[in-house]
Amino acid sequence: MWKKYVLPFLVWILYRLWTGTWRVQLHESAKIKSLLADGKPIIFAHWHGDELGIINLVSHYRIATMTSTSSDGSLVDFVIRRLGGATSRGSSTRGGVGALKGLVKLLGQGYRASIAVDGPKGPIYQVKPGVFELSRLGRAYILPVGVSSKNPIVFKKSWNQARLPKPFAKVIVTFAEPIDPISKGIDIRSPELLENLKQKIFDANHQSAKLIALN
Repeated sequence: MWKKYVLPFLVWILYRLWTGTWRVQLHESAKIKSLLADGKPIIFAHWHGDELGIINLVSHYRIATMTSTSSDGSLVDFVIRRLGGATSRGSSTRGGVGALKGLVKLLGQGYRASIAVDGPKGPIYQVKPGVFELSRLGRAYILPVGVSSKNPIVFKKSWNQARLPKPFAKVIVTFAEPIDPISKGIDIRSPELLENLKQKIFDANHQSAKLIALN
């Protein structure tokens, strides 16, 4: 009962209190604002280590994501739903295809998807093709995301080097120019396609870091 009901609720309360102190700045281009205003299907693509810094945007962008079937995944699932988002559960070994189809369905219902493109187990900063499959099935634009804050807490023992902005931190979220929905004729495992998204996410993070340095 503790792990199933009490712990998730406490984690959600702690996260809300923690992130409620942040001063968040969003940097969207005119094209991105237009896609959002028009209700176009969108996938936010980011590194796995940035999740803790952007979960608080779930309600702002009406985000849906995939969560694992592990106990840690259950915690994330609870927090996202309490924040007003939606989830599709699965893992790389169990239910992965079903979870992807569930996310496609949520895109069709007006949610915007969010994917850690180097997850669920790395290697770190290496884009997996699943984001492009989702884009093709959901006819969704891919929006590279970068997050930065000063001296975040870094969980160095985790494979993804997860970063959590400190209380009262300024958090800057920058979006690189979107990638158009992937068509059927495109190879989602194309090295050029993978590298292009990788560089766009790095660029977004670099821009966020530059803006943080100016503050």
